[in-house]
Amino acid sequence: MIALIAVRQQIHADNAALAQLFEEMQRHYQVPCPSLGTILSDLASLPSGVEILVAETDRIIGFAIFATIYPGPSLKAGIFLKELFVSQAFRGTGAGRLLMRELARMALQRGHKRLDWTADRENNRLLAFYDDIGGTVQREKLFYRLSGEALAAFADEG
Repeated sequence: MIALIAVRQQIHADNAALAQLFEEMQRHYQVPCPSLGTILSDLASLPSGVEILVAETDRIIGFAIFATIYPGPSLKAGIFLKELFVSQAFRGTGAGRLLMRELARMALQRGHKRLDWTADRENNRLLAFYDDIGGTVQREKLFYRLSGEALAAFADEG
């Protein structure tokens, strides 16, 4: 039986548990992971505007990382969800849904008109989750990224 799941805003004391989940997330996505010290340092000095919600039972089992963006519809602010992750052992328990619901509530409480996010095209389980909560695919938008050598080369253009 799964314990009751609560969602709340992250506090500094959560950083060690969050760092472990970040390591799990990096393994899940099969991408390199910085050292534990680097993760902890980064969590201690988040950029302005970045917020984290945590889902917990007797320990932290998931998180949502987001930021307020502007402008949105009618020149109102919105929320952009950068990362939603639930530990493998707790997927399917409703933790992700609870994180998304709290994020939606926060958006409305703050007067925001929209909640946006991206999703991996090939992750059918994730896409079904987002469809189930009422998200709609925005086919008119494309997601771009400038990184690595291309970022440096563009920044150096005269």
